[in-house]
Amino acid sequence: MVLVSSLGNAFDPYPLQDFCIAADDYKAAVFVNGKICKDPKTVTANDFFFSGLNRPGNISSPVGAKVTKVFVDRMPGLNSLGVSLVRIDYLPKGLNPPHMHPRASEILVVMEGTLYVGFIASNPENPSQTNKLFAKILYPGDVYVFPRGLIHFQYNVGKTNGAAFASLNSQNPGVVTLANALFGSEPSIYSDVLAKAFQVDKKVVDYLQSLPWRQN
Repeated sequence: MVLVSSLGNAFDPYPLQDFCIAADDYKAAVFVNGKICKDPKTVTANDFFFSGLNRPGNISSPVGAKVTKVFVDRMPGLNSLGVSLVRIDYLPKGLNPPHMHPRASEILVVMEGTLYVGFIASNPENPSQTNKLFAKILYPGDVYVFPRGLIHFQYNVGKTNGAAFASLNSQNPGVVTLANALFGSEPSIYSDVLAKAFQVDKKVVDYLQSLPWRQN
């Protein structure tokens, strides 16, 4: 006798209501995409509004860049819509450090400055090959896309301040900044692990873990 089994999957690819305004009312009955839905009768235009992206962010950080996020926590109307937005400001030689978004791809448009941007592909199947870098110099008006989950960065190689806007296809794309995560986690990763992974002396790792890893 032959047994045959099959597995079926079903899902709704889009929200089944006009909106679900994220609320802090935990007595509410509807829970969508990790947020409580606000009572539709109390929804206002301000739930779909955010102001301030016309102003540069505070770029006096160690890396010389600032990301101003418009995620669902700052614009509740984004809940269940699958989109978000950021503004990134850069000093000359300012860097948005290598990072990745586990839940979103990103498309970036340069407004000011000259940016060196790139992303790194996944590990190749052939262990003798290296990860491939896809990088380019961008100027105002240029657009670049970073695929979901891949490590990427932007660096202002120009002599003036830079600015860019980026849209992501998630209301809460998540951000993992590699330096912060690897050297600034709490509790710390065993230095032996990182020393072996990066093939450096353990004292180098100890030094890096002693730094204030809050870059952006």
